[in-house]
Amino acid sequence: MNTSTLVQKLWNYCNVLRDDGMSYGDYVEQLTYLLFLKMADERSRPPYSQPSPIPAPHAWPALRARDGDDLFDHYRHTLDELGKHKGTLGLIFGKAQNKFQDPAKLRRVIADLIDAEDWSAMGADVKGDAYEGLLEKNAQ
Repeated sequence: MNTSTLVQKLWNYCNVLRDDGMSYGDYVEQLTYLLFLKMADERSRPPYSQPSPIPAPHAWPALRARDGDDLFDHYRHTLDELGKHKGTLGLIFGKAQNKFQDPAKLRRVIADLIDAEDWSAMGADVKGDAYEGLLEKNAQ
């Protein structure tokens, strides 16, 4: 996927969530949490095969397997539990809160946006350019 397509895809979801009351900053924050969980899962599989820093009950497959209120509650609980860890996980997820208002929209972001891409295979430039593209669109 090229950078402009990725930026447009990310921005389209931002528009949907903004209509639901989520600010741009909240959207980027939630994307960061979800991308961290997804990429930790990707890096635990071949060809990387690295140990995941995320405990299995809170890892990406556990989140992806849920729907509706169960997903909503699990995501909130995952953010809370990961924030209690020492080290990097605690720093990333400390005081993290679920800013989604609608479980169906959280499910769409997980299934259609985050899970649909192989983020670890993308170069750092693509991810950086996508973030810059989101910043630029927000400034407009």
